This record gives sequence, C-alpha cells and structure tokens, in this order.
Amino acid sequence: MGATDQRVDDIAVARGLARPPLLFLACLALGFALDRLLPLPLTFAEVTLICWTCWTVGGGLIVVGLAIAAAGIRNFFHADTPVPSNQPVRALVTTGIHAWSRNPIYVGMLLLYAGIGMAARSPWVLILAVPIVVILRYVVVVREETYLERRFGDAYRDYKARVRRWL
Repeated sequence: MGATDQRVDDIAVARGLARPPLLFLACLALGFALDRLLPLPLTFAEVTLICWTCWTVGGGLIVVGLAIAAAGIRNFFHADTPVPSNQPVRALVTTGIHAWSRNPIYVGMLLLYAGIGMAARSPWVLILAVPIVVILRYVVVVREETYLERRFGDAYRDYKARVRRWL
C-alpha cells in the first residue's frame, strides 16, 4: 500500500498547536461574525449572474475539496494509520493522492473552506484564508514534517524530494 513501517521505539506525535479542522471552523465562524459586525464594501451585489457564479464556483470548490480530503483520509485508513496528528503515525503513506501531494487533507480542507466562503459570498471568510494558509504552512506542517522526518528518516526525506507539499 506504499506505506513504510514505523520505528517501534518512536511513539511521539507531531503536537500541533491547533488542530486544523478546529482552525478552519474558528476562522469560518469568525469570518461570518465579521461579515455581520464589520461589513466590508466588497460585498457582492444581489445580481442573479453574480449569485449563480458564486454558488457554482463555491459548490465546485466544496465538492473537489471534499473529494480530495476524503481520498487522503481513505489512504490513511487503508494504511491503518490515524488521521489526527495528535496520535502516533503507524505508516508513511505515499501512494494514491499522497503521490501527488504530501498534505491532501489540508488542501481539501482549504478548498472546502474557500468554497463555503464563495458560496456564502463572504469577503471576511475569504480574507481569513490567508492566515489559515500561513498557520498551516509555518506552524502545523513544519511540526508534522519534523516529526515525520524523525520517525521515518530517509524514507520520508525521499518522499519529500519526490512529492510537492501542496499540489
């Protein structure tokens, strides 16, 4: 299944500061709250074409995001390794969607988030995507990569050299 066995003596975890699903949910809630409390002049008009376009693009992003995230989660389940980063990884998953992206679940979650922002025509939700990407890249993913490098050594370094971080 393209998985490398864990080192038996290593049961540490990546220990992220924020669980990514909670980060996305918090920013989504904050974005909707800011839309109400501090509306931006960038709101989309109630023009049928604009509404239809936002719903279509947003819906497409939601569907693609869910599919990518589900494929990444399915790969983890097939390799019998937990998805949450607060549990020890049992295998290095390198096949399927993980052969294209080292972080397909995060890519899927970001597309889902952006799709919700588009469909809801929420400028604040879309603006808050920027801090999400920064936090994911420089806090969450850095910790996970350090952990995986320590856990799987050369196998992870080879994988990192072959496969892009995002897409």
